[in-house]
Amino acid sequence: MNQLALRPRRHPLNPALRKTYDLRGTVGRTLTEEDARSLGLRFAALARARGLSRIAVSRDGRLSSPGLEAALGEGLVAGGMAVHRLPLGPTPIVSFAVHRLGLHGGIMVTGSHNPPDQNGFKLLLGGDPVHGPALAGLWQAEPTEVAGGSVCDVDVSFEYFAALAAEVEGLELGPIAWDSGNGATGAMVERLTARLGGPHHLLHTRIDGRFPNHHPDPSVPENLLELQAAVRREGCALGFAFDGDGDRVGLVDETGAIVWADQLMLLLSRDMLRERPGSAVVADVKSSNLLFDGIAAAGGRPVMGPSGYVLVRERMIREGSPMSGEMSGHIFFGDRWHHADDGLYVAMRTLRAIARSGRSLRAFRESLPATYATPELRLACPDAEKQAVLARVAARLEAEGAAVDRTDGLRVSTTEGWWLLRASGTEPKLTARVEASSPEGRERLQAELFERLEDAGTKPGERG
Repeated sequence: MNQLALRPRRHPLNPALRKTYDLRGTVGRTLTEEDARSLGLRFAALARARGLSRIAVSRDGRLSSPGLEAALGEGLVAGGMAVHRLPLGPTPIVSFAVHRLGLHGGIMVTGSHNPPDQNGFKLLLGGDPVHGPALAGLWQAEPTEVAGGSVCDVDVSFEYFAALAAEVEGLELGPIAWDSGNGATGAMVERLTARLGGPHHLLHTRIDGRFPNHHPDPSVPENLLELQAAVRREGCALGFAFDGDGDRVGLVDETGAIVWADQLMLLLSRDMLRERPGSAVVADVKSSNLLFDGIAAAGGRPVMGPSGYVLVRERMIREGSPMSGEMSGHIFFGDRWHHADDGLYVAMRTLRAIARSGRSLRAFRESLPATYATPELRLACPDAEKQAVLARVAARLEAEGAAVDRTDGLRVSTTEGWWLLRASGTEPKLTARVEASSPEGRERLQAELFERLEDAGTKPGERG
């Protein structure tokens, strides 16, 4: 008898799993296979209430993902869903399958860039992510078993590769380095680069949920060191890096210099605006003034939105924008599979934009006005204290009459530049960024930010 069948049929879903944009927990502590089965039943109840039943399921390469996926699938089938089980792969393949096969929703078993002992679920229902207050519906749903559920294996990878390759058809691609960080894009990158042709240098494409080489988070500079070295060693024109579940991308040029996500968005925006002048482009509050000014200079309408990949996507749809993105590397195009954030697709659009610009990625980067910014700073802070810390900092700023934008957290403008402080939506951390017109200005603004945090009763030196 299936061991799962012996477990309680109405296991409560652990409320600690609920985050801002998805469900995440530590395997064996806050996340178990019983939770996964309960999620399947509850998600099925939400789908049935809307007359929906055809659900795609996939998983990343974490060691816990096969068991969680099996339990999730059992719960979905027990709840009457027609489960379309995809092979292991990156998160965007779920959105692609939903779009291509006309499915009603999807669930990706993934811990994204979190540590190896953590895992979770990203949910899509009726074409839109289930996040924020909507996640509460999972706990309100009655996990009832109904007849009629089924499961079938489907593979849309050939169609997916064809859609990606179509973006660069006819282009001559120089040597390119690709670093999957042992994450879920590994097999896809191997197959895609074989289809594209040209010289490619692949790093860490073996999928391994222990992430033995480096952590799969391209927004952290230390995780790009091997890619930078490979680009310089092999004489590559550029290099791409992907996060653990493949919905984010990092980029370096031929010198190994990092092209930050807001700089990449400017490159992509300029290319897009040639075809759609006057369009809105949404970027999150962590993005450089250079991006917002550059969008306007290219004939677009810059829109500053809140940070968080789901929130950026929502603002993009509301503004009717063809493109949006955020500093962490989530970039969306409105004309592709449910406005999905897809690192491999963004890589293809990047190659196309470079080719159509008539100059190298390095030349683009060096043409930008000099600014001096920190990477995203992640400062440990318990979830229960984040809003209180922000409120104390805001009160002091307000009393001083500082120029503060409250789109998401606190973005404070000064004559030297700006600094941002906000609550992370996925981790027990505050996130911050500083940008100035000089290195000295950056140091002064960062020191000011840290002093504000210390005055609010937290220690910014304790980095998470």
